Amino acid sequence: MPPLSALRAFSAVARTGGFSSAGQELNVSHAAVSQQVRKLEDHLGTTLLYRGPRGSALTADGARLAEALGEAFQTIADAVSELDTANTARPLQVTMTPGFAVSWLMPRIPEFTHEHPNLELMLNPTTDVVPLTPGGVDVAIRFGAGNWPGVDSTPLFHTNVVIVASPGLLAGRRIDRPEDLLDLRWLQEPGRSEISDWLTGHGILSRKNENLTLLPGYLVMQGVQSGLGITAVARAFVEEDIRNGTLVVLFEDILPGTGYFIVTRPGVMRGPLKSFVEWLRRHGQAPHRRLRAHA
Repeated sequence: MPPLSALRAFSAVARTGGFSSAGQELNVSHAAVSQQVRKLEDHLGTTLLYRGPRGSALTADGARLAEALGEAFQTIADAVSELDTANTARPLQVTMTPGFAVSWLMPRIPEFTHEHPNLELMLNPTTDVVPLTPGGVDVAIRFGAGNWPGVDSTPLFHTNVVIVASPGLLAGRRIDRPEDLLDLRWLQEPGRSEISDWLTGHGILSRKNENLTLLPGYLVMQGVQSGLGITAVARAFVEEDIRNGTLVVLFEDILPGTGYFIVTRPGVMRGPLKSFVEWLRRHGQAPHRRLRAHA
């Protein structure tokens, strides 16, 4: 096959009727177009254009090739347009935990939809780790260290895990050691393991499973604020409640490099996904804290 650049140059000359107009379309010089056509003629061993003082005209071979190229390039353009339309029209599917959706994502979503009114979102709050497959879920927001195999992960924000309670629940109770938490009721989303992970990480195995209450993600923090129990949560989600005294931090772990990550499949992102990821990155940052206990 001849070089694609030479075929494009000749097709542009045949379609526009001249080297100068073809050069303007391709954003190259008149001489560059002429050189490409010469290379194509040398490659094919035939004359494609009659050149004269009043311009150029197609030979019989040139007309035949121009017709074939016109059909071929149009077929390519149609296929590209169909793929672009399909990728743009398909809803952007996003998965995250219910807690993340309620605490962080949903308050910000109106801004994204205002910036991208024609982009359709499908949000899937779930505690399950949903695989990212072509034509399926486009992006996941996951908590961890970002070292999941087979995917690309970009930090959204780093945050520590805190154990929080309402001031009324404590009622003068001293919380000096992690063991002191075993007598309190824990609240957690079904399918999650933050509480058992935290206790195990501090060398404690809970012997009182009856003290665990499972609630939908959007009700966990309401339950904590109303004094129903305590929970483990990302500090970034409750920073304002801690500042205004609605919640008290009982323990806090410093977790370098741990937080929420934007997780996508390797490779080129389609337009809607790229827009969403760039929007997420603009919003993502949170500080680290040290482990400490509070009375």
